[in-house]
Amino acid sequence: MATDTQTYTSKDFTTENDVRWCPGCGDYSILKQVQVILPGIGVKKEDIVFVSGIGCSSRFPYYMNTYGMHSIHGRATAIASGLKASRPELSVWIVTGDGDGLSIGGNHLIHLLRRNPDVNILLFNNQIYGLTKGQYSPTSEVNKVTKSTPAGSIDHPFNPLALAMGADASFVARSMDRDPKHLQEMLLRSYKHKGSSFLEIYQNCNIFNDGAFEIFTDKKSKKEETLFLEHGKPLVFGENENKGIRLDGLRPQLVSLDEGYSIDDLWIHNEKDFYKAQILVRLFDNADTENRMPRPFGVFFETERAVYEDLLHQQVENSIGQKGEGDLDKLISGKQTWEIF
Repeated sequence: MATDTQTYTSKDFTTENDVRWCPGCGDYSILKQVQVILPGIGVKKEDIVFVSGIGCSSRFPYYMNTYGMHSIHGRATAIASGLKASRPELSVWIVTGDGDGLSIGGNHLIHLLRRNPDVNILLFNNQIYGLTKGQYSPTSEVNKVTKSTPAGSIDHPFNPLALAMGADASFVARSMDRDPKHLQEMLLRSYKHKGSSFLEIYQNCNIFNDGAFEIFTDKKSKKEETLFLEHGKPLVFGENENKGIRLDGLRPQLVSLDEGYSIDDLWIHNEKDFYKAQILVRLFDNADTENRMPRPFGVFFETERAVYEDLLHQQVENSIGQKGEGDLDKLISGKQTWEIF
């Protein structure tokens, strides 16, 4: 077993525990890509922590040879926030699903994003509750027929990246389980970001929602249905890269490069542009919609913002400088005491 970060391999991050996801589950690929990129980040295993909530994805810490915690439903974000505040030197990763992170833990998630601790959030989105055998989730599409919605869901689904942008996340990205190279790139970008990185990962649940993202992952349709974002590059897609997105004012417009438009007419992606990122995350058309926009993947937005633990510890140091070391017993007893008979 390697003891130096320079000699780690992906095997150093695997455990002897049997992986108990369903055969064919997209979680396997995500686990593999995380284990592939970790040797390259230069952090000792004992300084890496994976915190999860409840759900299929939340078994993740069992399969990582690092520290980890399989915590409470929807509260991985809260536990990770406390851990990062007390041990800021650790590399903290949060693994959650669309139900755990956006329903039960939705409130905790948005407050973590606005506080901006330096943690990495991996949201496995399979648009279903898999662990409890197939109920509709906050990201399930309208008319989704499940055991809990036999006549079809009437709920409007969450757009996870729009939610993250609304909470002022400092890093927002999307990838998919069936594109290992792109997923590895997004995982590394997430890690390198100083602040809360929010990475949505499309993950196929082959038992209860098989093929939910097939239109974006299948080789026959992927190039026509997806748009891979690159900073400083035009928004081009299509089987022959002959389609693009331009801005008509603030409205995105799908155009053909074979019919009067050139690369120079297209929208140039800028990861630092908050307002255009707000437009990009809204390219979220239902896959059944005619003349739909392609679904973007990549880094939508990144900005620098002070992280919570730095502000917290600076505040503590300032207080000590002004008032001296505190006395916990004195603080608890307060300035007034009562004698109870």
